[in-house]
Amino acid sequence: MDPFYLLLWLLRIGFLGALYLVLWVVVRALLRDLRSAAQDPAGSLGRLVVVTTAGADPPAGTVYPLDAVTTIGRDLGCSIVVDDPFASGQHAALTYRGRTWYLEDLGSTNGTFVNGIPVSAPAPLGFGDVIQVAEVTFRLERPRR
Repeated sequence: MDPFYLLLWLLRIGFLGALYLVLWVVVRALLRDLRSAAQDPAGSLGRLVVVTTAGADPPAGTVYPLDAVTTIGRDLGCSIVVDDPFASGQHAALTYRGRTWYLEDLGSTNGTFVNGIPVSAPAPLGFGDVIQVAEVTFRLERPRR
C-alpha cells in the first residue's frame, strides 16, 4: 500500500475520532446542565409579594415567582393578573436584564409607581422596592432557595 494513502486513512480516522470526542464533551455538558436544572426546578430570578390590595384578587401575602419577562395587568394573558378596575389590560412589565430588574409602564391609564414615584421610562429596581399597579402594591424580593 502506498504511504500517502495510509497517511490519508490515518488522518481520516483521527479526524473522525476528534469529531466523536467533541460530540461526547458537548453531550456530557448538556446532560450535566439538565441534571442540575432538574435538581432545582424553582430557579426563579425573584418574586413579587402582594403587600396591600383594595380588592379581593390577588389577596395580600400572595407570592408570584418571576420569569425573565413578567407582565402585570388585567388581561388573562398576563403573567400576574390583577383584578382591579384601575389596572390596564397590559399595565406593566418586569424584565431581568443582566443582573438588574427593570420596571416599565406599558402605556397604562393610571400609571405605575416605584416607591411612590411614577415610572415614565424603564426604571431599575432593587430587592425591597415597592411597586404599585392600580390599587395593588407589590414588593420585589429575592427568590427563596
